[in-house]
Amino acid sequence: MKIAIAALSLLATASAFTTSAPRAFTGVNSVASAKTFSVAGTALEMAKQTPHGGELVDLMLKTDEDKEAAIAKCTTELQLSPRQLCDVELIVNGGFSPITGFMDEETYKSVVEKMELPNGLIFGLPVVFDTDSEDLQPGMTVLLKDGELPIATIEFTDKYTPNKVSECRNCYGTSELEHPGSLMVATERGKYYMGGKVTGLNTPVRDFPCKTPAEVRAGLPEDKDVVAFQCRNPVHRAHYELFTRALDDELIGEGGVVLVHPTCGPTQADDIPGDVRYKTYVVLKEESANPRTFWEYLPYSMHMAGPREAIQHMMIRKNFGCTHFIIGRDMAGSKSSITGDDYYGAYDAQDFAKANAEKLGVIPVPSLNLVYTEEEGYVTADEAKEKNLNEKKLSGTKFRQMLRGGEDIPEWFAFKSVVKVLRENM
Repeated sequence: MKIAIAALSLLATASAFTTSAPRAFTGVNSVASAKTFSVAGTALEMAKQTPHGGELVDLMLKTDEDKEAAIAKCTTELQLSPRQLCDVELIVNGGFSPITGFMDEETYKSVVEKMELPNGLIFGLPVVFDTDSEDLQPGMTVLLKDGELPIATIEFTDKYTPNKVSECRNCYGTSELEHPGSLMVATERGKYYMGGKVTGLNTPVRDFPCKTPAEVRAGLPEDKDVVAFQCRNPVHRAHYELFTRALDDELIGEGGVVLVHPTCGPTQADDIPGDVRYKTYVVLKEESANPRTFWEYLPYSMHMAGPREAIQHMMIRKNFGCTHFIIGRDMAGSKSSITGDDYYGAYDAQDFAKANAEKLGVIPVPSLNLVYTEEEGYVTADEAKEKNLNEKKLSGTKFRQMLRGGEDIPEWFAFKSVVKVLRENM
């Protein structure tokens, strides 16, 4: 019923959300405008481990007295949705630096239409506070809670009715409800968006620990390249080979390290729950014991926005101290829930990241297309073809069937420790 109501509401504003076939992503700052860039002697080198915008935001109040005074100013309280909770945490701890609150209408429109803040700084996706409430108004100070735990306060500055169709077309490349991001905007988000400055009170209590950007930076080497690897699924053999071999890329300086930084917040409906994913990462960290691999966890809600989300992830990891970012095939991609067709090309995110790398100050590292062969283990697909090696394949669907059926999972595909966790929790 809510989907129908949302669709009817959207029909009344601008153009309607559609149900046509997926089309290629064009987006803002497309590949056609890309500039050639080098690693050394440019803004990329100068931006190493520098927060986005130049300064790492920290909005968390430090004393009980200050927290009590902030709460006393609030006139009402609200429960945060899981997505809002992730956004608040990243605003407060500086993951979304340089913003210090939810976006007002001017900022929202600038990010949606131009992929930049009003001051011209690149920013991948809008960060908005949504509501259906008619009572919430600009000028109010509201206490934001997660259950009984006070998380933050927000001083609302404006209230506006967003053009959700335009938002989806610009950010996701489509307004079709078959796209999970468009469906989220249409059916989960409220009628209004509100801008406002956020002040932190407490960090959310989660099943997985999420360090702040400052805490993660403190544990990383100061003089080495840091390569971020983003994922939203358990790490299997191919993933592990991919991010460890990335350190051999000519773009990475000597002694570089990998920060494996999975998102553990809300994602697609059929993805493995965040707490289960976290357990698989813990056992794999212990099993691999790789001194050049660091593991941390990100409270981020996925949009499945393909190229635009690649920019958002690169920006966030820059705030966490990363100089490089691995861009996988079809990163943050999604398929039509009706036809199963891909919304983005396999390399759209990679090309888009390269086109915007210099202004973002993060170097994208294309992921290797690895395959497993009987003769030589994991090699690139090109090498396997050139040497006429025999490839072994196992689809995700077949893997899940074998997992549920209690069948043996080949070790070339998945780590035993990860399989054990999945079987115990699924």
